[in-house]
Amino acid sequence: MAVELLTRHKKALLAIAVLLVVSPLFGVVGAELVGYHEPLDVAAERLGLEEAGLWSGILPDYTVPGLPEDWAGLSVGYIISGLVGVAIILAIGLASLALVRKG
Repeated sequence: MAVELLTRHKKALLAIAVLLVVSPLFGVVGAELVGYHEPLDVAAERLGLEEAGLWSGILPDYTVPGLPEDWAGLSVGYIISGLVGVAIILAIGLASLALVRKG
């Protein structure tokens, strides 16, 4: 079922793949060009708050352990983070579809 759905929606998957590849242009390069900072990070900095450290997420700040923290490493981190996010959403969608079809 999942393979059939994926082959039927090749154009959508291709569009997602293109967006994943160009995402560093907006998230890394574009943010640096315009001086963009995450609003919650700015608010926390102004309030003098620090990260609690309870759980930082799967790939915190779009970084991948072991990759350098330069432009190339951040770019790869953005793409891998996007792949993980798309995979999670796709898995949830396919699982939901399977449940609906059973019921």
